Amino acid sequence: MPRILDYNGREALRTVTVADIVDLKTQGRQLAQVTASTPAEAAAAEAAGIEMVVCMSDVVPAVREGSQRVFLTAAIDFSGAVTTDDLLRDALAALGKGADAVITARGLDGVRRLAHEDIPVMGHLGFVPKKSTLFGGVRAVGRTAPEARALWRKFQELEDAGAFAVECELIPAEVMREIHTRTGLATISLGSGPHADVQFLFTSDICGESERRPRHARPYADLAALHRQIEAERVRALTAFRADVARGAFPSDAEVSRIVAAELDAFVAALDAAPLTPPEP
Repeated sequence: MPRILDYNGREALRTVTVADIVDLKTQGRQLAQVTASTPAEAAAAEAAGIEMVVCMSDVVPAVREGSQRVFLTAAIDFSGAVTTDDLLRDALAALGKGADAVITARGLDGVRRLAHEDIPVMGHLGFVPKKSTLFGGVRAVGRTAPEARALWRKFQELEDAGAFAVECELIPAEVMREIHTRTGLATISLGSGPHADVQFLFTSDICGESERRPRHARPYADLAALHRQIEAERVRALTAFRADVARGAFPSDAEVSRIVAAELDAFVAALDAAPLTPPEP
C-alpha cells in the first residue's frame, strides 16, 4: 500500500494514488469506487477492499474518520462556490480535511484553475444530474453520432484543461469503449458500461437502500427491508414499554436500586427527628 504525505504533510497509507489511477490503462486492471457520507460507510468500503470513495466536501472529515486508507474524492461544486476563486478555496479546504482529489462538473476555467495549482481534479461528463434539464430529462448521453462527437470533444477539452480523471455517467457502452481507448483521462464508469478504468456505483444502490433503483445499478443486499424491520421493532418496543408503564409493570424489582433495612431505618429516624425544611424561595 503506497505511503504518501497528505496535504497537511502527514504520513499516510492509501489504497492507490493519483499516479496509480492514471496508470490503470497500462496495467489492464480496474478499481472500484463507491459513495460514502458517514464513518460507518467509509469503514465498510475499506473492509470490503473498495479502493476509491467519493463524498460531498462537507463530510470529508466524517469519511476520513471511518477510513484513513481509501482514496477519497470530494465533490466541491455543491457548496455554494460561484467563482473560480471559490472553487479553489473549497478544493484546498477539502484537501486539508483529508481528501486526495476533487471532482467538479463546472466549466473548464474552474478545472484549469485547480490544475494550475497541481490539485488533482476530476471532471464529470455524459449525463450530469444537476444539468438534466439541458438533456430534456434523465437519459443516456451520446446515443446519436452528432451527440457522441460533441461528447468526445468535451473529453478532449477536459483533458487539455488539466483534469486527470473523469466520471462518465450514462454514456452508451459502445461509445464509452471508443472514448476510453482514445482518451488519456482515467475513466470512471457510472452506468457507462465495462470499458473504463474504475467502476462506480452508489453505496445506497449496492446495498438496496434506494427508493428507486437506477437501471445501471445492481443491488447486492436489501438493507431497505432491514431498515423497515428495525423501524417496526422500534415501534413494537416503545409500545410495549408504554403499556407496562400504564399497568404498573415497569419498573420491576430487578430494575430498581435497594437500601438495606438498617440504613433505611436510620434515614427515616433522622427525618422524623429533624424534618428537612424547604429552602427559602
